[in-house]
Amino acid sequence: MKKKNTVRLIAIIAAVVVVVFAGLYLSRNLGKSGKDVSEADARKKLTRLVNSIDPGEGTPVKGQVSFNSGDTTFQELPDLTDSSIVVKENSAAFAEIFASSEKTGGDKDGYLREMAEAFNKSRPELDGRQISVRLRTVASGQQVDYVASGKYVPTAISPSSMLSVKMLNAKGVATENAADSLVMNYAGIVVSKSVYSTLVEEYGAANVQTLAKATADDKVIMGYTNPFTSATGLNFLVTLLDSYSTGDISSARAKEGFVSFQKNIPFVAMTTQQMRTAAENGTFGAFVLEYQTFVNDPSLSRSYRFIPFGYAHENPLAMISSKSESEKAILREFVKFCEQNGAELAKKDGFNVEPEGYAEMRTDYSGAELVAAQALYKENKDVRPIIAVFVADVSGSMEGSPLKTLQTSLENSMQYINTDNYIGLVSYNQDVRIELPIDKFDLTQQSYFLGTVKSLTANGQTATFDAICVAMQMVLDKMEEIPDAKPMIFVLSDGATNRGNSLSDISGVVTALHMPIYTIGYNADIDALREISEINEAVCINAGTDDIAYQLRQLFNANM
Repeated sequence: MKKKNTVRLIAIIAAVVVVVFAGLYLSRNLGKSGKDVSEADARKKLTRLVNSIDPGEGTPVKGQVSFNSGDTTFQELPDLTDSSIVVKENSAAFAEIFASSEKTGGDKDGYLREMAEAFNKSRPELDGRQISVRLRTVASGQQVDYVASGKYVPTAISPSSMLSVKMLNAKGVATENAADSLVMNYAGIVVSKSVYSTLVEEYGAANVQTLAKATADDKVIMGYTNPFTSATGLNFLVTLLDSYSTGDISSARAKEGFVSFQKNIPFVAMTTQQMRTAAENGTFGAFVLEYQTFVNDPSLSRSYRFIPFGYAHENPLAMISSKSESEKAILREFVKFCEQNGAELAKKDGFNVEPEGYAEMRTDYSGAELVAAQALYKENKDVRPIIAVFVADVSGSMEGSPLKTLQTSLENSMQYINTDNYIGLVSYNQDVRIELPIDKFDLTQQSYFLGTVKSLTANGQTATFDAICVAMQMVLDKMEEIPDAKPMIFVLSDGATNRGNSLSDISGVVTALHMPIYTIGYNADIDALREISEINEAVCINAGTDDIAYQLRQLFNANM
């Protein structure tokens, strides 16, 4: 009996041991989120992929860094083509207008387009001649760049806000208003109802000041657009700085507040669509938007609250003073036509409606002060350093003009990368080569980056996703030294992959590692590149070879 009891006890102990160890095995991932586990698996898979790719190593070449101290905007801006024209003139005597996209698009974003079409269709006359207007879609910030640089000067511009006109004046271009306001619009911050309640309950109100405090406290993640190109982004920047230091947006106090706010901003969006995609994916709990867009989107107006801020968006029509009096007279006739015939259309499109809670901005900042605010943003936006790898396609199809353009665009735009960031370079055809290991972008690294870019030659096939894998591994390795850094990858390519790994092979890895991959395609079929950019809310720029330098400049100004 004793023996049987002993055997039974041993069996029970063994069973308990098995259960305990089974429990430990099954619960080995308790305390880790699915994200943590999948990220660990992704790192392992990435290591296997890179080992199988077996990248080569290049020999960095030093170049002579001599940044142009003058304004290079003229050289970087693309030549305008007919593709930007949304309404063509139908007479020999006409005036040309640059206008922002919320007035020149389709459906309820087409106020100015519809008015221009109706004006031209009516075949108006002035001094015995038929007149008409030509209308182009050009972003507010880009309107200023074209005119100030002299690259292309229309008769008038119609940005979203007078802020753009003030900046143009500060750059030495005189203007006169044909209309102080074609239609009224307002900038604001879109927040979920729960975020709105948090602001009111924990911070006492829902406005830019409390949202900035909640962002600095890591209670809310805020999204806003590039203040160099977006009128709403610039308006938000100025309002934010003013909230820290009313009347002096370049003060040390304004800078300190901005740095505190910016530390919890994952990225500054290049486009409104990028920002909205991030919000839909849960990255942003609040983001900037114009009121006209908000009220025209039932999903937003039903589920979110709109917090107005800053300056009203007057949508002026500002004529360039140097243009002929006959062209200006045409625009004055067009403004009269809009005033007489546009009220119903403006209302239908959601303009001329003041949002609840709007309070006019108190300080009337000058154009020079607005330019200074952009400079403060550029110098202080990188609270955390960025670790980035540029991935350059040097396959055979890049030979000649495409590769030359890539080299020139990187050479011209690298001056917009802050020197506190960490930069590396990878090239690829059917093979992948680490041309320049990641290092701080000081003068020495800039010299190697420039010289190595200039030395690239093109041949062979295209293994884009192999190169992305290598770049991601380089970034992860460097982040072990600088764990608080922001990771980024920039892929410059002209075509689809025909060697190595595919998108489906690496998309899970990219998703799990949360590494944004910005892609720039050279007049190519870049659906796969666009798809991989969208995984982690980066942007894909389908840029012609003549505007890639300008696109990179704006991308780096926004994020590097």
